[in-house]
Amino acid sequence: MALQIFSPKIQQPLKSIFPSSTNNGCSVFVPCAYNASRRLALFQLTTAITQSQLFNGKAPESLNAEGKVIESGTIAELAQSNIALSDENASEWIKQDKRRMLHVVYRVGDLDKTIKFYAECLGMKLLRRRDIPEDGYSNAFLGYGPEESNFAVELTYNYGVDKYDIGTGFGHFGIAVEDVAKMVDLVKAKGGKVLREPGPIKDGGPIIALVEDPDGYNFEFLERSPTLVPFHHVMLRVGDLDQSINFYKKAFGMDLIRKRDNPDNKNTIAIMGYGPEDQNAVLELTYIYGVKSYDKGNGYGQIAVGTDDVYKTAETIRLYGGEIVLEPGPLPGINTKIMACVDPDGWKTFSPFGNKTKSCCNS
Repeated sequence: MALQIFSPKIQQPLKSIFPSSTNNGCSVFVPCAYNASRRLALFQLTTAITQSQLFNGKAPESLNAEGKVIESGTIAELAQSNIALSDENASEWIKQDKRRMLHVVYRVGDLDKTIKFYAECLGMKLLRRRDIPEDGYSNAFLGYGPEESNFAVELTYNYGVDKYDIGTGFGHFGIAVEDVAKMVDLVKAKGGKVLREPGPIKDGGPIIALVEDPDGYNFEFLERSPTLVPFHHVMLRVGDLDQSINFYKKAFGMDLIRKRDNPDNKNTIAIMGYGPEDQNAVLELTYIYGVKSYDKGNGYGQIAVGTDDVYKTAETIRLYGGEIVLEPGPLPGINTKIMACVDPDGWKTFSPFGNKTKSCCNS
């Protein structure tokens, strides 16, 4: 699946900035300068990336003939991306890499309305907000605690765009709550839409409910005991579950936490992540019997994942069949390095590394 770079107005693909890729299977990574006290990198699962997302509202200083960013003094650094890893070395390095799911990015049609809904109905806090009028967009980060230790959502509003196509590939976001019925009553009181009333799932699991936000993104409430990590999961649909599990285990270093077949619902799900799901946000991959591909729309963006080294991450992804859509390298002016790839289903991942714990990119 080829990468398209978009301007803040989603309708404008900037095909001249980066070359299209021809291989299938990976994400985007952007690296930053090394900092001994705080090493950070980031992956993001996405379907499209804006120019502002990659350059923080600034144009790259220069591009080579293939469209890659080149800065003075970075040639030797960029050469690191040519270092090949063996399967054994890659597996060992992934085990040592300190990875964590950082945030999810998606687009909304009314930023103020969405922030209000998330604060009043979902209990999130506005962590930071930024307006970039020169590039025609604004974004806001919301979550249940500091970004340094909590998974967050990054909402992006592109000026003049009030509606997006969510598609059929994105599923929902999962939020762990103590009382599902109480949360649903709150959503109703605020005029929100309830898609599934509170009740246990068929196999005797927890009580759940499903609600819809102002832009049509679904949120699943799961009834659980108090947790320090209320944001539980991001659910994406895939066409070959075993292939996706293998890719995320080998290329991303995620653990298969659990897998469950649901013949009554004609689906199979796999929970993957970087630690116990009661302590970390996780990725829920869903395979619906007989469905091999999905429409990804233009609303959902990507998941960001931290890593210690975007160069090694890129080589690991290549080793396991992933497609690098943005080569690892430094971002101009902000002391950060990034890279990106797409997975076998075309979901994109973006990863930066540097001395910042907050996102350096926008969508």
